[in-house]
Amino acid sequence: MVSQNGGSSPPRSGGEVARAKPETERGTPDTPSRRSPEKIARARALRHGDNQSEATLWNELKAKRLGGYKFVRQMPIGPYFADFACRGEKLVVELDGSQHAENSYDRRRDEFMRGEGFSVLRFWNVDVLKNRTSICETILAALDGRLAED
Repeated sequence: MVSQNGGSSPPRSGGEVARAKPETERGTPDTPSRRSPEKIARARALRHGDNQSEATLWNELKAKRLGGYKFVRQMPIGPYFADFACRGEKLVVELDGSQHAENSYDRRRDEFMRGEGFSVLRFWNVDVLKNRTSICETILAALDGRLAED
């Protein structure tokens, strides 16, 4: 078992202290990071701009409330931001308003995210507000492998 130890006391129960890699092994400053300051700022702005359906679904997903799975909001995946993502299970959940009907931009986003190894579920905002329980059951079925992706 490897445990991180921020202080100078010895690790508990025979674990090892995780140490940062030397500067030469971390990569170069020119290496693009998924967590660039611009992406962090954009994700924060998107989180603060939640609409009612996003806030409603986040209340169900946060703090591992849905089946013990950990979700994050507005996670950057390449040039896109996923509304909600479960990193451990590589699942993205997107909420759409009426402006998203037959949107080629959304298809490109989905293709990119699938290319990165994520499964993508899309729901209408109105469905989240009217059928929250069935939306959560569908997400849980996908996480548990009971939902086939088309």
